[in-house]
Amino acid sequence: MSAAGARELVTQAVSIPSVSGDEAAVARYITGWMTAHGFQAHIDEAGNAVGERGSGPITVVLLGHIDTVPGEIAVHVDDEDVLHGRGSVDAKGSFCTFVAAVAGLGREALERARFVCVGATEEEVPSSRGAHFVVTRYAPDAVVIGEPSGWEGLTLGYKGRLVLHALVQKPNFHTAGEGSSAGDDLCEAWFRVRAWAQERSGEGIFGAVQATVQQVESNNDGLMQRARGVFGLRLPPDVTPQQARRELGERLSGVATVEFRGDEVAVRHPRDTLLARALRLAIRDAGGTPVFKLKTGTSDMNVVAGHWPVPTLAYGPGDSRLDHTPDERLPLSEYDLAVSVLRDALTRVAQTLKPGA
Repeated sequence: MSAAGARELVTQAVSIPSVSGDEAAVARYITGWMTAHGFQAHIDEAGNAVGERGSGPITVVLLGHIDTVPGEIAVHVDDEDVLHGRGSVDAKGSFCTFVAAVAGLGREALERARFVCVGATEEEVPSSRGAHFVVTRYAPDAVVIGEPSGWEGLTLGYKGRLVLHALVQKPNFHTAGEGSSAGDDLCEAWFRVRAWAQERSGEGIFGAVQATVQQVESNNDGLMQRARGVFGLRLPPDVTPQQARRELGERLSGVATVEFRGDEVAVRHPRDTLLARALRLAIRDAGGTPVFKLKTGTSDMNVVAGHWPVPTLAYGPGDSRLDHTPDERLPLSEYDLAVSVLRDALTRVAQTLKPGA
């Protein structure tokens, strides 16, 4: 697997638009590339691009995603070998790292393990369709999630998520009269959500409950006032979506009608697994310093953690601060390093991990 071939893969993948729900074209390209480079590849019922190499008793699933958020960025490689384009960081860059690394594995690793690359659909929307589809179809011994961490970074955990939709409806009245408006009551609902978040927060950003206003609107047709709000919650490991639903439901009773969506439980994996050790050694051999990270967002790690209780971490090149921004870009030199590091790490995993361990 040449560096040029790996770069062509990511450049072409980023060049194909694939907003969540419209991933078919990029899935066809990636499965075609995998087929041409020694994989058994197909597109599954959820639209995932799936490729397998190896025949050993160990199964390693490398789960990335091939969808992106909206926003067109002109795809090009600049004079400094930096790839610009939507998905270059989040997270086609990571999934192409997986595919290129597995394409370059040697015969010994492929005889010891089976490597399954899954380019999942709809990760950027609450459905997480691709990840939910595959959790019952594989029983891996180790899992790598494709998300940007920087080539020296290993992500061990992600916060949970809950989205709260609040609605206030009440008969219209003159603004000079007594009483609160629908907008007043919606604001009161938000104040109660924010106060609850502060009370339930622990230490540090990973231990905090982060609450944000995502959408607010109101209208009045002369007969009824209506105010709607969408509040996003990022939850630490000691606050489950079920707890948040129950406690916030009680606090907002009588103030607003509430609907909860997008439940994701926080996850944090240990740092002393064979998988983490293999990546640490590979990063050091490439001249880097391994850095463990915990992320305040969510990923498909949240979806699969309860189904696959095996060594798991997230890895991928790129600066996650560029996710979803108009400046999304990936230095191809960092991508090259990530491919090399992951290929080395997967070779080590195949040599040391035992089936069912």
